[in-house]
Amino acid sequence: MNRTQNATRNIVFGVILKLYQILLPFIMRTAMIYLMGVEYLGLNSLFTSILQVLNLAELGVGSAMVYSMYKPIAENDKVTICALLKLYKKYYFFIGLIIACVGVLLTPLIPKLISGDIPGQLNIYILYLLNLAATVMTYWLFAYKNSLLQAYQRSDVASKITILTTTLQYAIQLVILWLFHNYYLYIIVMLFTQAMANIITAMAASRLYPDMEPNGNLPDKTVKTINQRIKDLFTAKLGATIVNSADTIVISAFLGLTVLAMYQNYYFIMSSVMGILTVVFSSCLAGVGNSMVTESADKNYNDFRILTFLINWIVTVCMCCFATVYQPFIELWVGKDYIFDEIVVALFCIYFYLVTMQQVNGMYKDAAGVWHQDRFRPLVAAIVNLIFNVIFVQLWGIYAILLSTIVSYVFVSMPWMISNVFKYVFHRSLGQFVKEVVVYFFVACIVTFLCWISCRTTSGLLLWGQIIINLILSVILSNIVMFVIYRENKYYNQMIELVDKITKFKLTKVLKMIKNNEENFL
Repeated sequence: MNRTQNATRNIVFGVILKLYQILLPFIMRTAMIYLMGVEYLGLNSLFTSILQVLNLAELGVGSAMVYSMYKPIAENDKVTICALLKLYKKYYFFIGLIIACVGVLLTPLIPKLISGDIPGQLNIYILYLLNLAATVMTYWLFAYKNSLLQAYQRSDVASKITILTTTLQYAIQLVILWLFHNYYLYIIVMLFTQAMANIITAMAASRLYPDMEPNGNLPDKTVKTINQRIKDLFTAKLGATIVNSADTIVISAFLGLTVLAMYQNYYFIMSSVMGILTVVFSSCLAGVGNSMVTESADKNYNDFRILTFLINWIVTVCMCCFATVYQPFIELWVGKDYIFDEIVVALFCIYFYLVTMQQVNGMYKDAAGVWHQDRFRPLVAAIVNLIFNVIFVQLWGIYAILLSTIVSYVFVSMPWMISNVFKYVFHRSLGQFVKEVVVYFFVACIVTFLCWISCRTTSGLLLWGQIIINLILSVILSNIVMFVIYRENKYYNQMIELVDKITKFKLTKVLKMIKNNEENFL
């Protein structure tokens, strides 16, 4: 497989899909508020939260199945791949069955989770069961086929299908809200379009890989290994669920809904950018997994260092943009009364840097299948975060929420994962890498501070002017400063070559032209 080409294609369509998934839901939320009422958004949020908890039943089967396919795909072992598909088809059926049964058992409790009257005298049980059916459908309708596209680095196909079916879904739902104001039809459309997405994805996978159908059996030893991977992944999934929920719950319980709304505004912007970068990691994951099987340990380690350097560069630029654009954007969006101070912005920047840089290590950990050794890390980090939240939130308020997350990453999650990656994936000392990562972080903070100071001069402009000029200044200044600092770094030229290879744009030629002009000027 051409790993770079496949990763590039996956990244392009994945980013398009992510941008699409940020914009369209925002439009639909606005339409529902004005055409139906804000209470209906509350119902959507309630059902989403319940179903996210139920989805813990998935355990991590998806990640385990894709990882198990790397080696047989590299060896073109179609018999094993077909046997894996049969096993995963069986697993997904039982996952859907568990979610359906537990979901039905929870049905009598649903009204107790709603405070006040139900809008429009809706039958809450029917609506909940429709949402539950939509979730179960994603597992029962050929879900196992999507693993083929991921393992073969063709997630771009799934992205295109998602864009197509989501467009159809939102278009029909918008018409229903506009003409009929019928929430039942709104949910039914979601159910049918999700089923359509699964069916079309299965058809596309069958067309691309006609020989890959669920057939045959795996040795008991292989099945046991896969089951162990699934158990190990569950703790990671549970830890992630705690981290994602703890901050919101603690803010709501101790600081109130107004502060929670302000926090969510800042977090929404950060998570949107983070989601786009996550597409890069998920698009490269199968390629890294394939490389783990086919390339030497030294080659994989060198690729890891180059990717770390590249992501650090990208994340530093993003940090600079957050530091200079956050405040004018929030003020323009929701008003001056809902702005935190600059310390909160700085903490969000650090939070963003740590979480995103962690994903580089996580990508290699997942590609190498180091889940058993890493199984307790997410849970311990999540518990530390939660304990610190509860202890310090009454003393430091919103600062405590962000600091707790940062502390859990710096002192628990990141060093633990880096240790696992170097011990079980690369089998070498981590001392030099840790020193470089610390330097990367401090350089990122210095560059961000320089951009923030430089953009203070635009404070007298209109908000739109501040946003645009600060964004341009941050991107240009951060890249110039990092070029001056890092141009002698041994991974710099390799990073440029990788970017050239991915984008097919000869960045080296542009840099040479700049360098020649600089020498001629001097």
